[in-house]
Amino acid sequence: MPHRTFLWFILPSLTAMFLFIALPIVSVIVQSLFVAHEQVLVTVENCGPFGCTQETRVDREATAALREAQPLGRFNGLGTYVNRSHLATAELAQAWQSRESLGQFLGQVMNLPFYKALAFTLSFTFIVTPLVLVLGLAIALGVNGLPRLLRGPTIFFSLLPMIVTPLIGSLVLFWMIDAQGVIGATLQILFDDPNLSLKASPALTWLTLFVYGVWHSAPFAFIVFYAGLQTVPAETLEAAMIDGATRWQRVRYVVIPHLMPLAVFITLMQLMDNFRVFEPIVGFQAQASATSLSYLIYSHLRGDVQQFGSAAATSVLTILGVAILLTPVLIRTWRDFNRKRA
Repeated sequence: MPHRTFLWFILPSLTAMFLFIALPIVSVIVQSLFVAHEQVLVTVENCGPFGCTQETRVDREATAALREAQPLGRFNGLGTYVNRSHLATAELAQAWQSRESLGQFLGQVMNLPFYKALAFTLSFTFIVTPLVLVLGLAIALGVNGLPRLLRGPTIFFSLLPMIVTPLIGSLVLFWMIDAQGVIGATLQILFDDPNLSLKASPALTWLTLFVYGVWHSAPFAFIVFYAGLQTVPAETLEAAMIDGATRWQRVRYVVIPHLMPLAVFITLMQLMDNFRVFEPIVGFQAQASATSLSYLIYSHLRGDVQQFGSAAATSVLTILGVAILLTPVLIRTWRDFNRKRA
């Protein structure tokens, strides 16, 4: 295809990406360098029959004029990135200097809001993503081996977790694990403990969120792997069977290498989605035990005073985190592509 024709072909997509991806990211980066103006305070003196008193008030006109003159706010540079709500460089240095042990240092770090959210985000990403790949492949192999008459209903029920809206799905599971729910009441009966609650323990809360993440995302991996199984060369499988390969050997040496490009695609999608985990925390009301970077952004914007600069800084750090996670996978994909071309 001539370069000119190719350029016109991709121009609508490039325009949409520039307008709806590149410009918003640039806007967020710029906003992260500014903080809201402080209110202008004035001291007024009120005199009465019993003397004079001084009172400090907010000068609304001066504050409004300041905000109108500088709508982005007061320039703060990288100050937002290094304050206590984000990278907390000063707090980290102080904790390292006053440490008595590595455990004490990590404990102090986990009390900082950004690192507490980062710890859960990374745990959710690196636990849920591989489990989704393994479970999705297992379901695809199982469904592919079913009789044709049973495949349709099985595929439908397997896709239900992905069809349900994430927030609704998390709410349903949240009600089920409640003390009066099906799962919560059953566990109390099994362990003979009427006070047992999955919501009371941070560890159990994390475990519940991991289970929900796998339950919700596994159907996506399943449907992609199942579509890929339909393209596995039948001649190669038959040759392996003639050579005496077992079912596991056929899966390991024929099916999995054939599905590897799809596995890379699913990994990329899951890394991005899981690193931005948000709905399960809201649905499970688990913010006391588990907060993610996305929930941190939400908390900056929903308070009485909306901290746009702080939310923008966390957004930029989240984008950088996603880029760092995707870089090794993209590098490997690029090397495999060049190897095939060579």
